[in-house]
Amino acid sequence: MLNLFNEMSRKYKFHDPDGVYFVTYAVVGWVDVFTRDEYRNIIVDSFSYCSNNKGLVVHAWVLMTNHVHIIISRKGQIPLEHIMRDMKKFTSVEIIQAIEKSTIESRKEWMIRIFADAGKANSNNVKFQFWQQNNHPIGLNSNKEIEQKLDYIHENPVKHGFTNSPECYDWSSAIDYAGGKGLVNIEMLY
Repeated sequence: MLNLFNEMSRKYKFHDPDGVYFVTYAVVGWVDVFTRDEYRNIIVDSFSYCSNNKGLVVHAWVLMTNHVHIIISRKGQIPLEHIMRDMKKFTSVEIIQAIEKSTIESRKEWMIRIFADAGKANSNNVKFQFWQQNNHPIGLNSNKEIEQKLDYIHENPVKHGFTNSPECYDWSSAIDYAGGKGLVNIEMLY
């Protein structure tokens, strides 16, 4: 069993520092947090900050109700795993604070309890855990892999019934690939 864990752990790493990666990360318990613009904007703002200050290059993205899919690379010297770590740490603190301060969040106590229980169960946390521990980066090494992941990202909101057309979903880069301008500055892959 330990060998399987070690093999899986090696599989999901940013092996090539200059590579392009498909990354998924999700809220603990798959809690549907991203149903309010206030929480969604924290993710969008974090993408922008990391792009402008840490060298993150966002090629494609989608924010679903409880997880994020992105295709990323980097410019500069900061390793992608450090950018992801910092981005997840920052957004987790900001989102939990926004939930705690919210006067309209009807699920506040329930969500905070889930994040507190997850935090207590994981020795890496001080108080809360918002994101699941892993990122599952997958290196994209061919145009076929890139196209498959781009389609997957942009069709996700359609598949889940949030929109009939990928480019009509605000919380995605599909509009950029359709010739419009989305919420996050992206560097298109083609």
